[in-house]
Amino acid sequence: MTPVAIDTETHLAHIELDGYTIVEDAIESSLIEELIASLGSLEKKLETAPAMNAFEGYNTLRVYNLLAHDPIWQQVPVHPAVLPIVEGVLDTGCLVSSLSSIRIQPDETPQPIHADDQLTGLGKPHAPTVCNSMWALTDFTETNGATRIIPGSHLRDHSPDYGQPYDSIPAEMPKGSVLIWHGSLWHGGGSNATNGDRIGIAMNYCAGFIRQQENQQLGIPIDVARTFSPRLRELVGYGVYNMIMGHINKHNPVELLDGGELVAPMIWDEIAEP
Repeated sequence: MTPVAIDTETHLAHIELDGYTIVEDAIESSLIEELIASLGSLEKKLETAPAMNAFEGYNTLRVYNLLAHDPIWQQVPVHPAVLPIVEGVLDTGCLVSSLSSIRIQPDETPQPIHADDQLTGLGKPHAPTVCNSMWALTDFTETNGATRIIPGSHLRDHSPDYGQPYDSIPAEMPKGSVLIWHGSLWHGGGSNATNGDRIGIAMNYCAGFIRQQENQQLGIPIDVARTFSPRLRELVGYGVYNMIMGHINKHNPVELLDGGELVAPMIWDEIAEP
């Protein structure tokens, strides 16, 4: 991968002050085209359809767990135009939290404003525990669904009320750019009033300390974990926190043990319509 010249300190200063930064011309055009091609194939193979809820969208296609599907996605988490900035926000021990696609199609409505860390229960403001990014595989404009942001909101002492209207601005950026933000920043996907798709890749990271001291899922043989009581299964990590953290393709990982378990719904499917 060709090294990319970025002014990391300037981008970090923007994130500290405003809660976000935009790195233009970050992604090579050849990589963009490969990612778009891979995504199109995956959407067909997986028969991807809108989730039909207000958070994930009614005209939006999402593919989760992209690292499991095609080697081309291995280039995304470690990209030299993005990772050094993320490491500056968190540290070099940061982890991949999730890697998914967000294809906002025509007639999609705005996503409710939210903060990516608002379900953790930590008092605000606080040091970043999450640093997320949005890769623009197409141009991001106000009319086609560019991410809506509220600059400086990462410094507020509370999270937004889900479903309430807030004044925001579109994070417009040309194809090949990457939006990077502090996990406390208030934001949400925009509406698409065009005839084309807005294709973005959500490359999300979390601080390295947000994990168990011992790796329970790999350290305990799955056949042993199958003998655990339901509560012990949860304690070693076969569960989902606050109906979102720890899911696998929107499923509870306890299904890996013996299947047929009651699958806990995800927060997106349970929250009331705004």
